[in-house]
Amino acid sequence: MNLLLLQDADFLPDGTVQMTGRRAQHAREVLRAEPGETLRVGQVGGLVGTGEVLENTPGLLRLRVTLSDPPPPRPGVDLLLAIPRPKALKRVLPAAAQLGVDRVVLVNAARVEKSYFDSKVLDAAFIEELLLQGLEQARDTRLPEVLIRERFRPFVEDELDSLFGAQALRLLPHPPAPRPLTRVGVQEAPRVVLAVGPDGGWVPFEANLLEAHGFRPFSLGPRILRVETAVPVLLGQLSLLREDTRADNLVHRA
Repeated sequence: MNLLLLQDADFLPDGTVQMTGRRAQHAREVLRAEPGETLRVGQVGGLVGTGEVLENTPGLLRLRVTLSDPPPPRPGVDLLLAIPRPKALKRVLPAAAQLGVDRVVLVNAARVEKSYFDSKVLDAAFIEELLLQGLEQARDTRLPEVLIRERFRPFVEDELDSLFGAQALRLLPHPPAPRPLTRVGVQEAPRVVLAVGPDGGWVPFEANLLEAHGFRPFSLGPRILRVETAVPVLLGQLSLLREDTRADNLVHRA
């Protein structure tokens, strides 16, 4: 845990912060914070800063906080994800939060088992806890929005355009595609939407429907990756390409 995240309910009338449970236990048993020491803190959805330890007793942590700095900048990426196995989803959601994804749409697909929709991982409280763990690791405060859609075709045909907008570059990692990521114009895009299929990939109907709605297929190379590996790899490559472009633009303007 690299950042203690503060909820609105943690703030007391005198302006100090009091927390219990996992966060307090971490501060006491892992950080071993003593009164007078400072910890890195951030308010969910808000600024980051420091918290001076006023009290750190078993099960209770009280801080005087100063929040002054913005969280890390957003990469401008949304994720359309065929719901993976619950164990994989428990890895993917924290990774998406760590890497600054703004919105995750979990959608049904032909190769998604119906039982996945009954998993406790899709419970709103469980999802939020996974996202918070990712934010704590990345020292970020902004929770991604997570939506669940059980019908693939109606979502793509009726909702996708209004949700993601016309300006976003839509990308479809798809092994049969001949082009690499560097050849689909990601560097100039203001926003990007990634459509990642389940293990086994999108079936031809799904891939064709996505392409008909503006998704550009590309290949990650000859290796076939599991979803929990592919998502961080894709997000990392996107971030690197866009950061390189920003750096080149700054050099050219200088």
